[in-house]
Amino acid sequence: MSPPARGYRKTAPAALRAWLATPPGVVAGLILATMLVRLAIGWALGLGIDESYMVAAGRELHLGYFDHPPLAWWLAWAAARLFHSEAGLVVRLPFIGLFAASTWLLYRLTARLYTPRAGVWAAVTMNMAPVLGVTTAGWVLPDGPLVCALLGAALCLAHALPLGPPASGRPHAWRWWLGAGGCAGLALLAKYSALLTLAGALLYLLTQREHRRWLARPHPYAAALLAGLIFAPVLAWNARHGWASFAFQGARSVAGPLHPLAPFMVLAGEAVFLLPWIWLPLMAAYAAALRRGPADARGWLLCCLAVFPIVGFALIALWARGRVLFHWAAPGYLFLFPLLGVAVARRVASGSRVVRAWLLGSAAVVGTGLLLVGSEVSLNWLPGVAENFALGTDPDLAAVNWTSLRADLDARGLLGRPGLVVAALRWHDAGKVDYALGGAAKVICLGDDPREYGYKYGGADFAGDDVLVVAPRSDAAAFLKDFGPSFDRIETLRPVMLRHAGRPAMRIPLFLGYRLHAGAMPRSRR
Repeated sequence: MSPPARGYRKTAPAALRAWLATPPGVVAGLILATMLVRLAIGWALGLGIDESYMVAAGRELHLGYFDHPPLAWWLAWAAARLFHSEAGLVVRLPFIGLFAASTWLLYRLTARLYTPRAGVWAAVTMNMAPVLGVTTAGWVLPDGPLVCALLGAALCLAHALPLGPPASGRPHAWRWWLGAGGCAGLALLAKYSALLTLAGALLYLLTQREHRRWLARPHPYAAALLAGLIFAPVLAWNARHGWASFAFQGARSVAGPLHPLAPFMVLAGEAVFLLPWIWLPLMAAYAAALRRGPADARGWLLCCLAVFPIVGFALIALWARGRVLFHWAAPGYLFLFPLLGVAVARRVASGSRVVRAWLLGSAAVVGTGLLLVGSEVSLNWLPGVAENFALGTDPDLAAVNWTSLRADLDARGLLGRPGLVVAALRWHDAGKVDYALGGAAKVICLGDDPREYGYKYGGADFAGDDVLVVAPRSDAAAFLKDFGPSFDRIETLRPVMLRHAGRPAMRIPLFLGYRLHAGAMPRSRR
């Protein structure tokens, strides 16, 4: 074989550099750069409360789980089995990969509806919004697969209607409609709130005169049927368990006393999670698209996809008994980034220094924040530059793996007791303990809100067993009063000290309960 021509060696790098300067190349570079950052953060930070809980409580594969539909649980389970490890970076890999796909899908959606350059800026600004570019982008949460699936559904819908440039050749409407239905099913398999965004798609078909004709055709109904088939495992699990997951999520919107200021607090919290200087331009772009109305089909589609998560959760806060968490509305804001991308592209093209400073400043704020948080959680340097935190008040504890707990329990011979079961009193502590023990002992939750632990195990499954109770933030007298009748007797053990990067962080009381009574907890509900 003859050696490659000298001209080829010169032109190949030049062609690559030229491609990297195109919108797809810029987005590819953005994806690569942000993935490297997320891999570093995924390695530096321990699993959060929800992450530890999902990984540990989801070690067994099931059709459904108490808190959410199963897709995120399945992804974490698959990563742990594939790599034979539950290390934080390992179980986060599917979610980091999904957000890389989400970045590309947002670019493609915006390029389809508007221009490739607008797609670039939509992707860039989304990655700078912490609620999307940090938590959704790399944590073991349902939001990562939800966002990716919703963007896939929206892109397929934009092709199916069609919106954007005329399709070359045959339009393949069935293919795009079924693609939209498949992605919608995956979104529902990730998180129940996907229904709000899908309702927005229906609102668009009802209110946009040109595309209302699709409601008289079989395509959207076939797409809905496909979505329902993909969602069927969740229905099967709930039917078997008394619709427990639906009831749990639905209870969050049960009416209670009115809170007139709550909607404004929710919107303010969402602004903080997105960064206020990103939230304001998003809302300005949203308001402009709403003014144009259904006559602007592209903008109206994005408005309809965004409206129910943003407005719905703000209104629910008006009467809900429980808290409305600020990240719940993130899928609504997701569909405003194409509108923001158009505005940014226009101003960058005009040479706006303000917009350039806004972009650079936003990237600097997010990058600095990630560096500070990542290094602090890994190294625990903050007590070295400030006063030491009182035990139990370390602000990093939620992002610290409780690995020192397992080492201390093992050193004291507590994990080696035959038939010993470990318990916590709260579901979030049970998740932290269970993840730290790595399967070395079965973990149950003795509290009245066990979440998935009420389905994974029940106290009656371990009747007669001794139980080591790990009880952070618990008072010994109150514990003995509340749980004394659940055992033959309880021995108060010397507390264990949870450490963060070698520094004492929290004293954890320990109790050894002898012979758990059969009626102490309900039977396993699985």
